[in-house]
Amino acid sequence: MPISPRSRPSTASATVTGNSAARRGRRGISKLTLRILAVNVLALALLVAGLLYLGRYQDRLIQAEMEALATEARIFASALGEGAVNRILVPPSPSGEDGGRERFELAPELARQMIRRLAEATATRTRLFDIDGRMLSDSRVLTGSTGRIEIRELPAPPAGDAISRAINTLYSRLIDVAPSREGLPLHGEETGRPNPDVERALAGETGATVWRVESAAGEPELLLTVAVPVQRYREVLGAVLLARGGGEIDRAIRSVRFDILRVFAVALLVTVALSFYLAGTIARPIRRLAQAADRLRTGHGRHTEIPDLTRRGDEIGELSGVLRDMTAALWARMDAIERFAADVAHEIKNPLTSLRSAVETVGRIEDPGRRARLMAIIADDVQRLDRLISDISNASRLDAELSRAELEPVDIGAMLAMLADIQRAAEASEDGGSTGDGPRIVIDVPDEERLIVPGLEGRLTQVFQNLIANALSFSPPGGTVRVTARRAGSLLRVTVSDDGPGIPEGKEEAIFERFYTERPAGEKFGTHSGLGLSISQQIVQAHDGLVDAQNRLSPDGRILGADFRVTLPLRR
Repeated sequence: MPISPRSRPSTASATVTGNSAARRGRRGISKLTLRILAVNVLALALLVAGLLYLGRYQDRLIQAEMEALATEARIFASALGEGAVNRILVPPSPSGEDGGRERFELAPELARQMIRRLAEATATRTRLFDIDGRMLSDSRVLTGSTGRIEIRELPAPPAGDAISRAINTLYSRLIDVAPSREGLPLHGEETGRPNPDVERALAGETGATVWRVESAAGEPELLLTVAVPVQRYREVLGAVLLARGGGEIDRAIRSVRFDILRVFAVALLVTVALSFYLAGTIARPIRRLAQAADRLRTGHGRHTEIPDLTRRGDEIGELSGVLRDMTAALWARMDAIERFAADVAHEIKNPLTSLRSAVETVGRIEDPGRRARLMAIIADDVQRLDRLISDISNASRLDAELSRAELEPVDIGAMLAMLADIQRAAEASEDGGSTGDGPRIVIDVPDEERLIVPGLEGRLTQVFQNLIANALSFSPPGGTVRVTARRAGSLLRVTVSDDGPGIPEGKEEAIFERFYTERPAGEKFGTHSGLGLSISQQIVQAHDGLVDAQNRLSPDGRILGADFRVTLPLRR
């Protein structure tokens, strides 16, 4: 169909747009590579985030530390209950009922000395409270003749450069979130409230609490406290409060997290490398295939080929093979269309030339006889043109029909028998009910099995109808056209044989070419368009079959006739 001038700019514009899109697609990292990288890194990041949480690990460390602290507190309380107690004899009352009763109380000076000695061995802050809740001793406060000296831990000096300090600060902020420490109570010294652990210990119970405090640098830290009662013969004399910072716990968690982060860094590098490798084996070949397809679409000629990646043995290689086969099929289809157009133009040109010559001549001839002959030629040429156009139209529609239609089971034996009956009935009607001396048709199909092939019944009927009609046209009067169908493994082979003059030497393949004609002597010129065998071959090939022809020879080499063989796959 010709292209109007209005349609050409839009086509060119679409081509330019496609080229621009293709150039944009070739810039930078492909989206598929980024998606592969994002999926792999995200999965690894989620795994590492879960490992870095360490909530249960922190709880186990705190529990172990609290148990150790409670053991120390009980040891301190037992030592104080045995060695830092004053024995007091209660004077008798005026009534004389409770005279001579003894009671015990903590000896402040002796208790301070024992607390200082015990705390030196454990490096734990230890405080002693009397039965009224007054603090008697603190391991961080030294009392002498000149006054009191309080010991305070100084914050560690900043280590490393500014980047390292920023990372440490960020880490300290994060450990208060994962696992969260917001739910921990703020230590009593910072709120001004009395310590609840001491109150429970003075009531005869053991108190233990995990606190949240802020260091001198303003960073959140843990503080563990345990208070146990100091008793003498089950009489509560006071309470011992041990407090220990969570630095060891934080350092243990930090060490585990840094180990996880180091493994994560290595795993991240490996994941990124493998992601780029995977993307390279997927995205890059797909991009090469897309670019080659775009060059085929916008280029001229056949110098561009689809890359051959079939040696990969995977889906990309399969895609490459399919694209190469599709490209080859498209080029073959274009070649066939070009040849078909050239053949059609050549075949139509002959009757048109004859028509033109006859029309130009008929006006100058006055002889009625010659004028009648010219008019007959014109009528024959018009009829020939009509037949050519009809056959060309059928041939052009055939390919589209074969590509869209669904295959169905077809019984070839029944079809051949039906065609033979139709042909006999047609000959009988032409001869007025007598068989005459024309060629007869013999069908040889096995009765014990059905020969079923997947196909289009109408088109396969057209194939065998063409072959039988061709054999009948070449068979001499009284000859025989034999149609034989036999199973050959998973294939069906149908042979149509005639007793005619055979196929000219070297023309066994040429007879299937479009518009090729080789008719019997005496047949009127132009009766056949030369498309019958070509259409038959096209139909058989669309059914994954094969059609060929050869001469049938006698033992002495004489031609006995022609055999046309059609091979089709049987239904599985």
